[in-house]
Amino acid sequence: MPSEIAPVADAKPVTRRSGMFRALSHRDYRLFWTGAFLSNVGTWMQAVAQGWLVLQLTNSPFWLGLDAFMATAPAFIFTLLGGVFADLIDRRRLLLYTQVVAGLAALSLATLVATNVVNRWMVLGFSFVTGCCMALASPSYLAMTYDLVGREDLANAIALNSTQFQLSRVVGPALAGVAFRVFGLAGCFFANGLSFIAVVAALWKVRPPTHAPAHSMKDRRAIWQDLVEGFRYVRNRPRVMSLLLLCSVNSLFGAPYFSLVPIYARDIFQLHETGLALMMGTAGAGAFCGALLVAYLGDFRRKGWLVLGGSIAFGVCIVGFALSSRLQLSLLFLFGLGFALVIALSTSNTLLQKLVIDQMRGRVMSMFLLSFVGTMPIGNILAGTASNHFGPQRTLAVGGLIITLFATGVAIFNKRLRELY
Repeated sequence: MPSEIAPVADAKPVTRRSGMFRALSHRDYRLFWTGAFLSNVGTWMQAVAQGWLVLQLTNSPFWLGLDAFMATAPAFIFTLLGGVFADLIDRRRLLLYTQVVAGLAALSLATLVATNVVNRWMVLGFSFVTGCCMALASPSYLAMTYDLVGREDLANAIALNSTQFQLSRVVGPALAGVAFRVFGLAGCFFANGLSFIAVVAALWKVRPPTHAPAHSMKDRRAIWQDLVEGFRYVRNRPRVMSLLLLCSVNSLFGAPYFSLVPIYARDIFQLHETGLALMMGTAGAGAFCGALLVAYLGDFRRKGWLVLGGSIAFGVCIVGFALSSRLQLSLLFLFGLGFALVIALSTSNTLLQKLVIDQMRGRVMSMFLLSFVGTMPIGNILAGTASNHFGPQRTLAVGGLIITLFATGVAIFNKRLRELY
């Protein structure tokens, strides 16, 4: 049976300051990072616009939750398959194909918005298509990070991946606020469609090392066996299981805050589109600062404690945001929840990649994504339905309380997770 902790190559000593961005010294990773950042800026511009569009079309928190459900539901099926594909086929080629399809979907939706023929069902359909692309691509995206930088710079590259994604959460909503006034809603959708050119161009230029598959993709029986083998591998590693379970709880009960922010912006604080962009950008700013902190710390000790502390803080900030009726205080809680969640997720990602062997990396990364993204559709549809009956504030507050209690329980009773380095 393979060891739970894969061997770590000796690393050259670096100072924190000089090592904070060292993964960017790899040319291919630098291209990959830049392309992903520009594409994510467009994605967050569309996220702001789409939330407002759905609210205009339906005037219902349930439909906001349903749209989020359609975007994340494909993760149930395709994330695990994407993990198997990441271990069997050319990850770069899979990413290229999925990004092209996602870009075309964004441009098609932009055209429908610009011509004023869009309806709620069209929005849901395109959300589903984009969700399928992301579910298939995400395990390859995470696994290819290792291909581009190797084990020595892996922790730094993961932190920088999180940094670019969270920086795009700040820049994207800010640009969306400008685009609302200058180009209208359709401008945000067009910007997202065009932003996929950046990531496609970057993927076209990078040349990651190839890996030999264990068997052909045509062998369906072997593919199914690979999937089962991945589940068995995780089941026999309690620390991996605990990390995945913690991520699942954070997502199931906490992630719905994102789909309900438009309700807070319009109905509780009486803000317009630019106010929604401000609220989403504030959460992104907190997440960006959290990602920078993880990058600065580097390969630090006591990562288990940071995962648990971040999860507890995330739950507390969800409760605070849910119950606050003052905009300034709500913005502070949004900053805090973004900060805490990214610390917990980024550190969990690093721990998982170091705990698993190379042959299982794609499958375990798909389970990591499934634990977070895969639980989102359930959380979104439950939160949307509950908000219709009990209101968004009570719904989110209960979710935040569950996260806080669960993470606190794990911190008290799971010594092996606390002691993870």
